Amino acid sequence: MTVEPEEIRLEPCEPGRLSADELKTLFLFEKLTDDQRTWIAGHGCTMRVPGGGLVLREGDPAEQFFVLLSGTVSLTRRVGRDEVQTVRTEQRGVYMGATNAYLRDDGLPRSYQASMRALSDAEFFVLSAADFGWLMREWFPMAIHLLEGLALGMRSSQAMVGERQRLQALGALSAGLMHELNNPAAAAARATGALRERVAAMRMKLGKLAQGKVAPDRLTALLNLQEEVIERAAKAPVRTAMQLADLEDELGDWMDERGVTNGWDVAPVFAQGGIDVDCLSEIESRLDSPELLDQAIHWIGYALETEQLMSDVEDATGRVSSLVNAAKQYSHLDRAAHQWIDVHAGLDSTLVMLAHKIGEGVRVVKEYDRALPQIPAHPAELNQVWTNLIDNAVQAMSGAGTLTIRTYREDERVVISVGDTGPGVPEENRKRVFEPFFTTKAVGEGTGLGLDISYRIVVNGHGGDISLRSEPGDTRFLVRLPLSEPASA
Repeated sequence: MTVEPEEIRLEPCEPGRLSADELKTLFLFEKLTDDQRTWIAGHGCTMRVPGGGLVLREGDPAEQFFVLLSGTVSLTRRVGRDEVQTVRTEQRGVYMGATNAYLRDDGLPRSYQASMRALSDAEFFVLSAADFGWLMREWFPMAIHLLEGLALGMRSSQAMVGERQRLQALGALSAGLMHELNNPAAAAARATGALRERVAAMRMKLGKLAQGKVAPDRLTALLNLQEEVIERAAKAPVRTAMQLADLEDELGDWMDERGVTNGWDVAPVFAQGGIDVDCLSEIESRLDSPELLDQAIHWIGYALETEQLMSDVEDATGRVSSLVNAAKQYSHLDRAAHQWIDVHAGLDSTLVMLAHKIGEGVRVVKEYDRALPQIPAHPAELNQVWTNLIDNAVQAMSGAGTLTIRTYREDERVVISVGDTGPGVPEENRKRVFEPFFTTKAVGEGTGLGLDISYRIVVNGHGGDISLRSEPGDTRFLVRLPLSEPASA
């Protein structure tokens, strides 16, 4: 549904109503010369706005510079669907509007950074953006060079540092992903090498069994017994390390009593496969041949170890596949930039990508409301938000604590909470955490742009809101995202 924007109804601007002497009563112009005030009076005009009237709208082209003469006004910024009041004042002489008109034309559009509404009947002195920009550049060239350098320098610095931060984050994620991929890949390589040896040993053992002139019915029974043992191993319960050690001792003693060669080497394989002494006794009774028992135990052991190695290979390659899928989900390289998404998929893929940073000292708790509907979003950008918030939380806990990620619904919004059990954010810093370049980290450890970027992605890019609640042992960043597409202005 398209919502028509509120119309701005301003009374006609009346030129010449404010004299040069009256301009001198405004703190903005009191230090100017009489000639300068006369010029301003001749180029400006006065404008009345009834109480409740909208004077200027956030995002509209910045075409006028306003100075309050009387009345009360409020400035608001739009956060999602809410209008958040940032300033309320009745101080005569305060100014707003095209305050950056003095910057040289760099091709970037100038727009109002906030909306202004008259809370009571108000009167303003108004200059066009062009006139205000001209007088600033012509009358105060040195100040303009300083201000322009500051503004443009900050913008360039922010862009360069932001790009550098993104490259560093990409490098860290790539290194972490390579580390995570190396572990299962190396495990698969080791398991494959061992598997080749075991298969070769099984072939040799089968040849020895055949050379022993085993009767065909006995050999068939042995093959059937091998399959039964493997099936039993697949269904065996999981044992603790202590239980496995006790079982290895029992199996080793059983094999030693029956003269099984290298029983100490075979027993761990049977224990790992969940085969107990009762199963070995059943094998012994069904073979009914002490001479065949030793060969059969080793042959079945090779078969068990082969199954275990194949499971290791399967687990390792499955882990590689999961990491690749998580990386694709995180980057969304094969998907549309804007789509309807399940926020949990992005959170999970980010946790996988940051597993190397989270480490073993941090316990991850996920409290997801799986009934949440999909939301419209730029998933790759939101994943950048989750990365910044989770990374900050882990650093705040110095690698030890509990990271809690919770999702729930709040009216017509989805809320994603990223919490940690760190020392908390001091009260004097809470209002500044979203400021660009503000950081409490040591020099070189943080740029102060992570939360600023996250704020702009959530608020400007998605029409949502991001806030901080913090006390020692419980710090939470709350991201609120709308359930529907923002209305067109």
